[in-house]
Amino acid sequence: MTMRRRLALAGLVLAVVAAAWWAVGRDRTPPHYTGFVEGEERVIRSEVTGRVLEVPFAEGAQVPANAVLARLDNADIQTRLAAKHEELDVAEADMRRQQQQVELSDSTWKQDVGARQAELRQAASVLDLAERSLKREEALVATGASTGQLLDDARARRDQARSALDRARDLLRRAEAEEGTIAVARRQLDVLAQRRELTQAEIAQLEVTAAKYDIHAPAVPTTVQTQFIWPGELAQPGTAIVAVLDPTDKYVQVYVPVAEVDRFRVGRRVEIELDSDPGRRFPGEVSFVADQANFTPEKIETRSDRMGQVYRAKVRVLERSPASISCSSGARSWASSGPTAPGRRRSCARWRGSSRSRPRRRPSSATICAAT
Repeated sequence: MTMRRRLALAGLVLAVVAAAWWAVGRDRTPPHYTGFVEGEERVIRSEVTGRVLEVPFAEGAQVPANAVLARLDNADIQTRLAAKHEELDVAEADMRRQQQQVELSDSTWKQDVGARQAELRQAASVLDLAERSLKREEALVATGASTGQLLDDARARRDQARSALDRARDLLRRAEAEEGTIAVARRQLDVLAQRRELTQAEIAQLEVTAAKYDIHAPAVPTTVQTQFIWPGELAQPGTAIVAVLDPTDKYVQVYVPVAEVDRFRVGRRVEIELDSDPGRRFPGEVSFVADQANFTPEKIETRSDRMGQVYRAKVRVLERSPASISCSSGARSWASSGPTAPGRRRSCARWRGSSRSRPRRRPSSATICAAT
């Protein structure tokens, strides 16, 4: 009886140790999640109305940065630009003519004012001399040294000098009043300058619009995914031209169970393995985790997998290797950045899912591997 108890106790201890060892080994197993390698498509749209003349890049073509993706007929905008350029030439000619007129009027006015001021000074001098002469004649007449005739002549000269002074003052006032006419001419010149600036602004706006008739690709090399319009068709503002994809900007969309979301934080480094390149892992980083949980999408075929709630997350592919990482290829990611422990066995199952991209893409299969 004692031997049986000892054997039972030893078996129980071994079972507890084995269970603890299994639990520790299970806790150290890095979690992994499956998904598709996807990319953000950019739909390039027209901003103007025009008939399509050319779409140089077909679907699947590699597009250099800032290349022209489509050309629209810009005959109408070019006609308007030519008319505005002619209007600008006329405005500049009017400005030059008005400027010359202002400069000439200003110069003539200054000369006229100077001459009138000289005449006024001369008339004032003549009047002063005539008044002194009159006073002398009056003194001489009083002493009997001069005649009344000479006194009358002196008085007449004094009166003439006064009239000449008054006329000189009047002419000077008229000359100075001409400055108002010159001010009006300057204001007209300012109006012409404003009209020219307005025309230049309209030309600049038309040039901006004319540049939109050549529809350019983004500032990075891309690949044409879908062509929406062909030469001869009419493009309106907002009409989709092509959809392009940056082949180096990829991510894996995965669904993380609620119980494991604490491990899946934005900024955490992970590793990504492709079904098309098993055994090779690419560095990745968690770039997005949804705020609310939802049920697993229907593209997960196993009903039991769709029962629980999950958080949608994105893992950005950090290694830019477009030749080996293609969109819609199956992938799985590990939340641990270290290598897989040697000797670990994996049980694999296969399923099919469709890409989140546009309907033109074909669904691709991925392999889901769960570490055991």
